[in-house]
Amino acid sequence: MADNNNLLLRHKTTIAYSIGLAFLLFLLKWLETRFIIFDHSFEIYIGFIAVIFTALGIWLALKLSKPKIETVVIEKEVYVSRNEHFVLDTSLVSRLELSKRELEILSLLAQGHSNQEIAEKLFVSLSTVKTHNQHLFEKLDVKRRIQAVEKAKSLNLIP
Repeated sequence: MADNNNLLLRHKTTIAYSIGLAFLLFLLKWLETRFIIFDHSFEIYIGFIAVIFTALGIWLALKLSKPKIETVVIEKEVYVSRNEHFVLDTSLVSRLELSKRELEILSLLAQGHSNQEIAEKLFVSLSTVKTHNQHLFEKLDVKRRIQAVEKAKSLNLIP
């Protein structure tokens, strides 16, 4: 403790000079900031208003862009009637690499349903049905729905 007091007393003028310089530096920076604010007060005011309106615009855009539609999930039983006498050729199905969903869509096509009706019955989107149709056409090597149904019946894929 005595060493600390002795050190402070020995360097008293240096410490006082350092504190005085720090105070003057703080005073000069404060005056500089004050004059900058006075010289550029209009620009600062306009910038502050711009920031407020930007924040208000972002908030309003987020409020207005929220969807007002609620998603409702409806569960519905689906009955698929199958012909009891029909025997599916599984080796041909595996050779053509047809999925169960593609077979379902093919049988609904054979029953004369439209893409929209198939989508509603299977609870899938219309684009999904169209994609499955395209895959079926490629795998059966046909270009139209009627050709796909005729070829599937001739290959014994559908009743």
